[in-house]
Amino acid sequence: MTVKDLEPKEVFTIFDEITKIPRPSKKEEKIRQYLLDFAAKHGIEVRTDAIGNVHMHVDATPGHENAPVVVLQGHMDMVCESNDKSFDFEHNPIETIVDGDWVRANGTTLGADNGIGVAAALAALSDKNLVHGPLNALFTMDEETGMTGAFNVEPSMLDGDILINLDSEDDAEIFVGCAGGVDTVCTFTYDRSMSPTDSHYFKMDVAGGQGGHSGGDIHLGRANANKLVARFLWNLAQKYEISLCSIDGGNLRNAIPRAAHAVFGVHTSHKEKVTAAFNKYVAEIENEYAGLEPTLKLTLCTEERPDVCVDSQTTRRLIEAIYSAPHGVISMSRDIEGLVETSTNLASVKMKGENQIVVTTSQRSSVESRKWDIANRVEALFVLAGAEVKHGEGYPGWQPNMDSKILHIASDAYEELYGVRPKVMAIHAGLECGLFLQSHPHMDMVSFGPTLRDVHSPSERMYIPAVERFWGQLKLTISKVADLKK
Repeated sequence: MTVKDLEPKEVFTIFDEITKIPRPSKKEEKIRQYLLDFAAKHGIEVRTDAIGNVHMHVDATPGHENAPVVVLQGHMDMVCESNDKSFDFEHNPIETIVDGDWVRANGTTLGADNGIGVAAALAALSDKNLVHGPLNALFTMDEETGMTGAFNVEPSMLDGDILINLDSEDDAEIFVGCAGGVDTVCTFTYDRSMSPTDSHYFKMDVAGGQGGHSGGDIHLGRANANKLVARFLWNLAQKYEISLCSIDGGNLRNAIPRAAHAVFGVHTSHKEKVTAAFNKYVAEIENEYAGLEPTLKLTLCTEERPDVCVDSQTTRRLIEAIYSAPHGVISMSRDIEGLVETSTNLASVKMKGENQIVVTTSQRSSVESRKWDIANRVEALFVLAGAEVKHGEGYPGWQPNMDSKILHIASDAYEELYGVRPKVMAIHAGLECGLFLQSHPHMDMVSFGPTLRDVHSPSERMYIPAVERFWGQLKLTISKVADLKK
């Protein structure tokens, strides 16, 4: 069985088409064209704004013209993570696999975040049997790496009374709040020096980590590959002089880094001692992450002598900073049980140009002051280590409104269909709703979606039965709103 054969067919057929369209963040040209072509095929009004967001509109079902205007909202881009480093996300389609009750990809992210939300919105817009009031859709660009589309959306693209965000990941839950976030980027500038000729060189490699979403999975305590590399190098540096030649780990600010590596040298007389220390370290890590990281693998192999290395002072400061930098949950919410309030993700370490090493971190919190507190703590640490530190623009959180009318309508719809009252939740991940509320403070908003797991990693998967419930809830919610008057 293939994805397009699954039920609800009207949603999965579109989702199958979307998986075949390359759509990395900031490179949404192909998915944007698909949306324009879809609108033309189905006679849907469509336009784009200056930044590249796509807006669609269909008139109300006759007799429901005075109902509140509903905006269905999702994002075009996807996180691009692969077990195969040669996989070309800019040109290759995602290879989907139906695995029992789950849909997954073959070694890459699936892109159900947010392809399934986009597919459901398109299915609703093109459903001639769906009773609805004035119905719009907004598809934003670059949500995953900066929320560029939401930051720059033209106000007229949000011409509605109610917004249903389709970018959540848990069946039988409705989200009415999310964390705000900010990136903190720390740049070390180093002097290049000749690699010592009397040293033996190693490559330490960490691979196979579970990774995951730095908001939704941060509380699970999964391994951070950057931290594992820094921890070993720090312990080694307490006994031996290290020549760091290269270091690389992680990719995206909103993904827990699954893999990292470093090439370093120590005096040839210490070769066997380093190997013994590494074997002991591997045993410790395997014990610490037993049952949590089943595919995590740490290896150490001999490497040919590189021509140059990082100067010793910067090496020491870099390793100390990465090792000591906070990562993971900082505090839990006192208002919503089980919700992470504040966290930070040490996302990536990259060598740039001739003499720079860039460490990218990402902070989240549902409390604005605590978001900036943890971001400033990260800044203070890296400034002490001699790095130049800059914060990104950041994005606001979304404060819950428990009196929301659309919350009660969507909850009633799910309970009417499936006999269960959905939980009302907030999410530690970022949603675009907070940004939309800045320009449209009176808009009534909720977010819901089907069950997704391990998003932002090659283990991403989607629970097929939950998609049918998601689709039923969306249709009934839209129809219930159609019976209201503004």
